[in-house]
Amino acid sequence: MSIVQKNRRASHDYTIEERFEAGLALRGWEVKSARAGQCQLNEAYVIVRDGELQLLNAHFAALPTTSTHEPADPSRTRKLLMHGAEIRRLIGKVERAGYTLVPLDLHFTRGRVKLAVGLAKGKRQFEKREAEQERDWKRQQNRLLKQRTR
Repeated sequence: MSIVQKNRRASHDYTIEERFEAGLALRGWEVKSARAGQCQLNEAYVIVRDGELQLLNAHFAALPTTSTHEPADPSRTRKLLMHGAEIRRLIGKVERAGYTLVPLDLHFTRGRVKLAVGLAKGKRQFEKREAEQERDWKRQQNRLLKQRTR
């Protein structure tokens, strides 16, 4: 598995409870763009529309070497491909339990473009501060341990 693009804001803004892998319905130029690392998930989000999961605001830059017979729309809506039972389970959690579907990273698995989707709950401001303090404390602990072992 090679990660192409990671959504760093996801772990900061949300508490990720479960992680799923979904395929993406992409056009040829979008796959080339992903292989070149010319895609962004920063503002992207996943919604449920007509019993399907769809990725919105993901930006795949059109490369100059791609074909010109097909117009490139860098931020079009893309369908996520998952098993029906998984989709129904996610829809139930999102609608009833107040969860959110967040794109975590875009990666290749056996030559196919996949999207890691997280079932998440939003963090409040004080939870974000606590997480940041915890991260700083762990970083400081590691520094102290490295100094002692020298």
